[in-house]
Amino acid sequence: MDLWTKALAVNIAQILLVLTCSSWTRGEQDICDSPLVSNLQPSSFRSSSQLSSSHAPFFAKLNRRDGAGGWSPLVSDRYQWLEVDFGERSTITAVATQGRYGSSDWLASYLLMFSDTGHNWKQYRQEDSIGFFPGNNNADSVVQYKLQQPAIARFLRLVPLDWNPSGRIGLRLETYGCPYTFNVVSFDGSSSGLVYRVSPGQRQSSRDVVNLKFKTLRNSGTLLQLEGNEGRGLNLQLERGKLLLLLRKGKTSSSDTRHLASLGSLLDDQHWHHVSVERRGSHLNLTVDKHTERVQIPAEFIHWNTEKGNMTFSCTEPVSVAVTFNGPQSFLQLPWTKTSPETTVSVGFQFRTWNKAGLLLTFDLWQKKSVVWMYLSEARLQLQVHNEGKLVLELTAALNDGQWHLVELQSRQGRLTIVVDKGEGGSAQGSLSFPVAIEGHLFFGGCPIEDESPECINPFSVFQGCMRLLTLENKAIDLILVQQKQLGSYSNLQIDMCGINDRCSPSHCEHGGRCSQTWNIFHCNCSGSGYSGATCHSSVYEQSCEAYKHNGNTSGYFYIDVDGSGPIQPQHVYCNMTEENTWMQIPHNNTDLTKVRPTPGVNQLSLHFDYSAIDNQLLAAISQSEHCEQELSYHCRNSRLLNTPEGSPFSWWLGGPSPGWVQTYWGGAHPGSHQCFCGLQGDCVDPQYYCNCDADRAEWTEDSGLLSHKESLPVRSIVLGDVQRPGSESAYRVGPLRCHGDKNFWNAAFFDKETSYLHFPTFHGELSADVSFLFKTTASSGVFLENLGIRDFIRIELSSSTQVLFSFDVGNGPLEVSVTSDVPLNDDRWHRVRAERNIKEASLQLDHLPVSKQKAPADGHFHLQLNSQLFIGGTASRQKGFRGCIRSLQLNGVTLDLEERAKITPGVQPGCPGHCSSYGSFCQNQGRCVERTNGFHCDCSLSAYTGVFCQTEVSASFKSETSVSYTFKDPHRGGRNSSALPSSIYSDLTLREENVSLSFRTSQSPALLLYISSYYREYLALLINKHGEGTQVRYKLDSSREAEVLRSSVRSLANGQLHTVSVKRTTHSVTTHFWIKKILVVHYHCSLLIHRLVVLVSVETDGLDPDLARLASLGFTGCLSVVRFNNSSPLKAALFLPESSPVSIIGPLTLSTCGSASSANPYSGSVGSDQPLVNAIRTDSALIGGVIAVVIFVILTGLAITARYLYQRKDTYRKQEGKEVKQDERPEFRYSSSTDPPNLSSENQKEYFI
Repeated sequence: MDLWTKALAVNIAQILLVLTCSSWTRGEQDICDSPLVSNLQPSSFRSSSQLSSSHAPFFAKLNRRDGAGGWSPLVSDRYQWLEVDFGERSTITAVATQGRYGSSDWLASYLLMFSDTGHNWKQYRQEDSIGFFPGNNNADSVVQYKLQQPAIARFLRLVPLDWNPSGRIGLRLETYGCPYTFNVVSFDGSSSGLVYRVSPGQRQSSRDVVNLKFKTLRNSGTLLQLEGNEGRGLNLQLERGKLLLLLRKGKTSSSDTRHLASLGSLLDDQHWHHVSVERRGSHLNLTVDKHTERVQIPAEFIHWNTEKGNMTFSCTEPVSVAVTFNGPQSFLQLPWTKTSPETTVSVGFQFRTWNKAGLLLTFDLWQKKSVVWMYLSEARLQLQVHNEGKLVLELTAALNDGQWHLVELQSRQGRLTIVVDKGEGGSAQGSLSFPVAIEGHLFFGGCPIEDESPECINPFSVFQGCMRLLTLENKAIDLILVQQKQLGSYSNLQIDMCGINDRCSPSHCEHGGRCSQTWNIFHCNCSGSGYSGATCHSSVYEQSCEAYKHNGNTSGYFYIDVDGSGPIQPQHVYCNMTEENTWMQIPHNNTDLTKVRPTPGVNQLSLHFDYSAIDNQLLAAISQSEHCEQELSYHCRNSRLLNTPEGSPFSWWLGGPSPGWVQTYWGGAHPGSHQCFCGLQGDCVDPQYYCNCDADRAEWTEDSGLLSHKESLPVRSIVLGDVQRPGSESAYRVGPLRCHGDKNFWNAAFFDKETSYLHFPTFHGELSADVSFLFKTTASSGVFLENLGIRDFIRIELSSSTQVLFSFDVGNGPLEVSVTSDVPLNDDRWHRVRAERNIKEASLQLDHLPVSKQKAPADGHFHLQLNSQLFIGGTASRQKGFRGCIRSLQLNGVTLDLEERAKITPGVQPGCPGHCSSYGSFCQNQGRCVERTNGFHCDCSLSAYTGVFCQTEVSASFKSETSVSYTFKDPHRGGRNSSALPSSIYSDLTLREENVSLSFRTSQSPALLLYISSYYREYLALLINKHGEGTQVRYKLDSSREAEVLRSSVRSLANGQLHTVSVKRTTHSVTTHFWIKKILVVHYHCSLLIHRLVVLVSVETDGLDPDLARLASLGFTGCLSVVRFNNSSPLKAALFLPESSPVSIIGPLTLSTCGSASSANPYSGSVGSDQPLVNAIRTDSALIGGVIAVVIFVILTGLAITARYLYQRKDTYRKQEGKEVKQDERPEFRYSSSTDPPNLSSENQKEYFI
């Protein structure tokens, strides 16, 4: 026996266990399949009943024909059983059944139960859930089942569930296995223990294993105690039926302890439980039954110091008969033997349950119309006495924790007392005006059907749980007599066993979800975990900033879950979506430029950086990204960086997986180059060195650059070496980790034939499986994914042009979940599918439609067992394959590399273009969607907005001396001699329609907001009236006529609020809209007598209307935002390209956010979709308007130009010489200086003044 095993101490503390049995296995046979029943004596068989002596249980041997050819009970019901005593504890590995010979009697299904004592039976379950076994379909064939986990017991009991409906219960059976050899030791709960001493000089091993089995009736006690050096110890102990591994610091009971692991539940059930303790180096694997948890232990556990104790090498077990109430028709009826009223009543019992509610006990009293109910309500015990009034006693302790609780009810001289757990669970008392005396019967757990027992009424829910140790008048009730129907009566009970199951141990709730349960089901509380679903399996967060962008989000802080449903927890990052690439930024504890402060006596300064994400989150985010970078800079004066006279670097940094690898290159250089960026470029301040700082000059210089080798990121720490010399000064900066791109999100394949497919290794999702992907197609049906097993399978398919179907089978028969869309799915746009299957339910979601769910059977198979290859885009079952694109396919958080597999697969192409059809709607405000290989971006050059989706207002603050003029380029000046332009452009240069819009905010009134003019004194002006009382749109469209005035009665426009106005001119009319908080409040329409407006070249302000000239002299103070004229954005050009020739700025112009409304939703619909509240129609070129009380938005755009017939003006226009303007070709701002109308006529320029 090795050192570690011999060092074990099995210590039982003084008050812990009354009875604990532990056994060490000497060894089990390699072959364990011998028949166990065929050679047994008749006395080894028992049964609930027998039809006749020739149907006795000892005739139930496989393939035997003696007697009546097998066992048959007197009555065929579910209360019958056949029991076999193997004579010693045995390992049972398989069971075979057969019907009764020469009859129509056989079992269709049955239960198996095992016991060591012939009492306290335990039901055998497959997969921890399936409790029944399929039987026979005739009397002669043999059906054999190999147990998934061998059972170890002396007694076996078979309980029929179903049988041939044309016959009765009939059975012959055999079990297979081998004898189970073991040593057993019993502890009495005093300070006894089993001690192993260490042999001197014995060597240690790197792996030690101890196996034992134990059983107990008590729920608390120390099982193992390991003593280490320095007073440290490991305790393995029971606490409330769970096995805990504790680290103890000190030898006393009051020593500090730290919880390391917790496994198992309901271990106080007096059944054998297997415990394995395995040490591998500094790690320890703790196994209880079939479940293992790995923990790290201190290195001090080398020598053990323990004390001896006394023990008995036998295991005497008390007999405790329990009864299980399965509900909903379960009840136990016991007679009350006293026939006359008594002054005292005493009833006691123990119960355990997971349910919060249920009737425990009810009985009638001698007092007429009096009844007593004892029940659970919200997990609290209540006692109610009803007698034309009501007395209610309530205890506050929660009793639905699965533990045994003792309830004692006593009545003495009209005073009722109820006590739980000897007072530890509380007590309550109440007085009655009459003596308490029980009449008739007591009913535990529920009531019979009303017609059968009118004396029992249950206004509460039935009890589901276990009871034991029932006493009436302090006399124990023999429940075996109840089972034999010699005492009382019952229904739907399992006697001599407690069938409680802990569905939360082990917990099927993933990612920290909190498990709770009732008798039949468990529930996972996922709040605060970052995951959702029945088992908290699926992440509620996207896997990258790229994914958030394609959901329509803009820059901000987000949680990302890089592996979806995988083990890596979500991390908090900043997503910067203001650039063409979407950047993820992960900060650390110091991203500022920091001056180095040397420590006296320390030659090197080591600096460590702690990131907001843990190591596995960082590495997964880096691996998933297409590109990552991190700034590393060193500012120096007389402080060298890399090169030393000996050749070793002064400074270095550590990067990559924690704790990091030493790197001796600097920002901007290549790994292994031992250089800085300037050395790579050949432009260092001293050509003899590869870094600027290595020149060791007295002037400040720096070595800075980006680290972009992903395998070396993130920067974990830096070590600076030349910081102690007199006169040395330096500063450093390590920027945040920045990454862009998501290799998984855009990983796609195109299946161009229904017969093409990709195949991958078998999908392993036994207990929980999630599949997510995006698809687009023009086909009406096809299989996305399929994986087969022997009987199990999983499949996701497009079953029709509007329906996606998720189907699978885990052994309970096929189950289907479908989602139907209102719109066709074969529209060649991306659609998202998320399917999940766990032991509780299956769910399917399509795009943003409601999730469709199907519940799994409560007691059924739940392991998904697959063994074939995983087919993507096709199927092994010869169903119709998928034709189209599949992207971002993930199974349990792992992305399948479709592109790499598609490169070597005929009929499948890597990648899939065409994203604007799906994401183009994100580009707002005339933004244009531009395709990219992996994704898209919004081109805002033709929009008055900016931002990733052209959603950010471009606003500026104006002072009284500020003005902006925008000269529109002659559309035909650059191409006058080119035949590429159609001749119609030269012949007709008249604007047939214009659209002008802007927002403003000001406190000034009166004020001139907009003025547009031509050479011929045609103009349009927009102004605010005095005192802010409405607006005017003045326009002069014919020099021979007076100016037209369009007035509004909207008040309080100069109130500092944001107002919006749009003006649209068509051939025959001018329409003006005023907006308040994106609600259309006033609509004006003006009919024109002319057919065309002509845009002319220059602006002459000499002939201004006197009122307009006076207003112009005042200037404008306030805010203008999103100014737009057709496809041109004058204000945006002035702010972002002030040097461009079409723009002329006078006075200060400041970029501002004054045009942004805090309550605005960037994803709401356009203003044109809102409903008008007031309408007014103008018919005679005067104002007819509607008014609304408070106005926040107003106006202005104008459109002015001139109306003349082309034949009167054409020659004059062509004589005017317009100024040639060169357009800026910078790709980030390709604005159009053309008005871009439907039809143009005029070579002349015009000016647009703000």
